Amino acid sequence: MLATPAAATINHLLSRQPALCRRLAAHAGKTACIDTGIMTLNLSVAADGLLQSATDEKPNVTIRLKPADVPRMLAEMERAFSYVAIEGDADFAKAISDVAMGLRWEAEEDLAPFVGDIAAVRIVKTARAAMSTAKSNAHNLAENIAEYLLEENPTLLRPEAADRFAMEVAILRDDTERLAKRIALLERSAGSGA
Repeated sequence: MLATPAAATINHLLSRQPALCRRLAAHAGKTACIDTGIMTLNLSVAADGLLQSATDEKPNVTIRLKPADVPRMLAEMERAFSYVAIEGDADFAKAISDVAMGLRWEAEEDLAPFVGDIAAVRIVKTARAAMSTAKSNAHNLAENIAEYLLEENPTLLRPEAADRFAMEVAILRDDTERLAKRIALLERSAGSGA
């Protein structure tokens, strides 16, 4: 159900990057299963390197990912495959990883037929600037909240302060144990002298 739109979207991007199509074409006929726990996406590689919906056949590679990791994966595409579990054909999985890393969307090319080249470039530039501003604002907000919770209303504890506290507790525990041993020794010596 979801495989066809996903394949169409990926194929649209692949059609503009022939080197990636050739990379996948070397694995023609193989099937990949992307399992998120919520849904499963089965795609097979056609002879031309494009993707198509796969039937219920056994996949050559299964890529399992947690939905909670998707934002991190999108933010750090170079590390995206470190968040997944891969089972099956290692060469095919490597090809999928290489294609995922190299796949780029040139939004200007898709917008240009509708609004013209110059307008498409300006729209995309404005959208990227807005995304960058939103990301920066979110980062600043998170820093301000953390500073408030650490400094103004100390609800959180800095790692250095926690380490220092743990060290002080260990010293106090050791001192208490030494004191208890001295008291025990004094009691024994007082008891033997009486």
